[in-house]
Amino acid sequence: MNVDVDLSPLREYLSVENVDGYLIDDDAADSDQRYVSGFTAPDPYQTLVTRDGVHLLVSGLEYGRASSEATADSVTRRAAYDYQRLVADHGQYEGTIRMLAAFLEDHDVASVAVPRNFPTGTADGLREHGLAVTVEPDGIVTDIRATKTDWEIDQIRASQRANEAAMARAEELIATADVEDGVLVRDGEPLTSEDVTEEIEVTLLRHGCALDETIVACGADGADPHDRGSGPLEPDELIVIDIFPRDKETGYFADMTRTFARGEPGDEARRRYDVTREAYEAALETVAAGVTGADVHDAACDVIEDAGYETLRSDPNAETGFIHSTGHGVGLDIHEEPSVSPAGGELQAGHVISIEPGIYDPAVGGVRIEDLVAVTEDGYENLTAYRIGLEPTAGGRQ
Repeated sequence: MNVDVDLSPLREYLSVENVDGYLIDDDAADSDQRYVSGFTAPDPYQTLVTRDGVHLLVSGLEYGRASSEATADSVTRRAAYDYQRLVADHGQYEGTIRMLAAFLEDHDVASVAVPRNFPTGTADGLREHGLAVTVEPDGIVTDIRATKTDWEIDQIRASQRANEAAMARAEELIATADVEDGVLVRDGEPLTSEDVTEEIEVTLLRHGCALDETIVACGADGADPHDRGSGPLEPDELIVIDIFPRDKETGYFADMTRTFARGEPGDEARRRYDVTREAYEAALETVAAGVTGADVHDAACDVIEDAGYETLRSDPNAETGFIHSTGHGVGLDIHEEPSVSPAGGELQAGHVISIEPGIYDPAVGGVRIEDLVAVTEDGYENLTAYRIGLEPTAGGRQ
């Protein structure tokens, strides 16, 4: 991962707390591990941050690739500590602990801070070997990750381009389908949520991205913000499409939502769409470095409440209306810091956030509009280049 990582806040923490190092023991599914090491592997490996460097401990299987790909200052293979003999003599658990203790000793580390999700067994084993292990409670690496470099923003933008291609394909399917007996039809068969999802996934793969799941939710299904949707798509109903793919090489996510209606969804559905778009625009206009995520969320809530709909701000128990936060950070995780919510803190230049207000009611359906933006000193850069409109077309992108 070609990213210039600034770990100075973490090293300052080590200095203030008088701790020798910071240790991560996980595979690359943990985004902090991937970010700090600049390396990905499907099995756990260890990353040690000291005041003078980043050091990896990996299996022999991963040593060559880690040596050429990782951004670490040093890479050591387990064989350097006679790992197989340690396991043969002491068993898998104790052998691994002894290897890790020797690795730490080699780097003059007698005390480590660890992330909140650090394996308890590893921590206890290291303590039994005389090392001091303390939990770093604030998530410093996660906070560092929240502010993106220009390189990272470029990767997110690239993922969003792939996302736009997938959204265009989904919109085209809806726009060009026939209408027969109250359902959308393609090639003589009902066009289903599953059909559109499959086309989204195929398009993303062709653009180097993948996803585990997506949302194509019609009618009442779309009134539940996280209902994935199923079954035939219907005309005259709101269809919420939310796609959040990850680039298979860089690991950076994208996120975008559009709402379409093929036919005539009715005056109330159109009003909700217009109010949601106004809330989206109000939230965007609020974004800038120094503004809080709470301020952005309030801007969206003001519009929706003024139009007569409930929000969780006006009624924490509301089951219809605007029933989620306005947005979230996006990067190596699809949901990360900062938060664009009632508890959202100060936004900084380099934060990448979603703006996604919505209005929901099973009797009408759901509406959500979502773009990704990078926060700048005086506003934002929209990383999304896709039109906003309720009526689907075969064109799609701006």
